[in-house]
Amino acid sequence: MKKETLKKFKKIFEKQRKCILFNDKIIRDDFSVCSDDRYDEIDQAATEIEQSMRMRLCNREMLYLKKVEEALKRIDDETFGNCEICEEEIEIRRLEARPTATFCVSCKEEQERKEVLTAAGRQHKSLGESFSRKYA
Repeated sequence: MKKETLKKFKKIFEKQRKCILFNDKIIRDDFSVCSDDRYDEIDQAATEIEQSMRMRLCNREMLYLKKVEEALKRIDDETFGNCEICEEEIEIRRLEARPTATFCVSCKEEQERKEVLTAAGRQHKSLGESFSRKYA
């Protein structure tokens, strides 16, 4: 991948990291529960729902931050833009749409096909066995 393209992605990731860390500080600072918010059961339920949503948002952002950090590491290691499975270069359009992508389109499609089989109950993950319809 060209150096100017890598610089472009590095700049995007650094901006995203800065934004996530700033948002995390705001979410955590506003995470505390005021005793005034617990007047009755309805207020308490509303407060708990709001806290749950904030926790979910925080968790999502932390997972994305991890992906951003890994992408920055791949840029430093000069492996950014290469598929982790086939080691071919990931198409630039895919990286522009999903900058943290680690698989090319064909490898990602294959991975998703395997996940669908597992989700449909046709392949048992824990035993690593495939079950046919006669056992169902």
